[in-house]
Amino acid sequence: MNNYQAVDVVISWVDGNDPAHKQKIQPFLDSQSRKSDDIAGSTRYGSVGEIFYCIASIYRFAPFVRKIFIISDKQNPCLDEFIQENFPESKIEIEIVDHSVIFRGYEKYLPVFNSRAIETCTFRIPGLSENYVYFNDDFFLVRPLKYEDWYRGEKIVAYGHWRSILLDRLLWFIKPMKNGHKPIGFKDSMITSACKLNRKWRYFHLEHIPHPLKKSVLEKFFTEHPELFISNISHKFRSAKQFNTQALYYLLMFEANRAILTSTKNNFLYMKPVKRGDNYVNRKQKDFKTNPNIQFCCIGSLDMATEKNRTELLNWLKTIYNIKL
Repeated sequence: MNNYQAVDVVISWVDGNDPAHKQKIQPFLDSQSRKSDDIAGSTRYGSVGEIFYCIASIYRFAPFVRKIFIISDKQNPCLDEFIQENFPESKIEIEIVDHSVIFRGYEKYLPVFNSRAIETCTFRIPGLSENYVYFNDDFFLVRPLKYEDWYRGEKIVAYGHWRSILLDRLLWFIKPMKNGHKPIGFKDSMITSACKLNRKWRYFHLEHIPHPLKKSVLEKFFTEHPELFISNISHKFRSAKQFNTQALYYLLMFEANRAILTSTKNNFLYMKPVKRGDNYVNRKQKDFKTNPNIQFCCIGSLDMATEKNRTELLNWLKTIYNIKL
């Protein structure tokens, strides 16, 4: 990689169909959590094999990555055969990291079923490179990436835009109740991040795309603010009290003049194929074909899509990555 620093990838993953996972989560669920998708509904943990496509996208389109760490809770997606068949020449390593490793010293908060708590601990992975990119397993690269798409010197590429805290707080107040509470939205966690840093007017709105992070920045911040670290990892399930670690990190990087603001308008394709109509998937695929700048894709709640749409989208990804599965 010439003078470039090593880049690792971290992916949070859970197989909610695993009987052991279902048994582990049951004692902690109440009736509200069970029926609330924003807290602990089944779609938060549903898996239809997205991890294979996420991994394939990195092998195919980001070959400069050094290592992939997959965070799980006593689970293993068993990728060895898949990698050997489809990417036998690749030198990218894969390591499974258990929750107990990143929560070492804080084991009393385990088990945890909360991605925001897990994301707060990613920098604690042993052997993790200074530069690392965080993925959810439904994030996919769909065209080739360069190192500079994530890092440029000591700066990171910050994909997103600024939004008004006041305006979005007002929108939250008029948001209707659902299952007895205000839904815990993606934007809300970003606003909370800004508030934790005493920002009053605007927050950084990120998208469902990979996030280029620097281990030392998070390590330093949470060493200096242990109370914020503990408060964010102490919730078994998603809570309105939690902040988005990546959004907080971006604010720190902008403050230090180490972030390059970059719009996602032309390079990001988001899909949520749930109750969208017959032409939704075709329209999204057409958007991809007609826009050669799209590099990032997220397909949310694929487990809730119709079997037809799910099959169509997975076959589409399979064709893009030229893989057998």
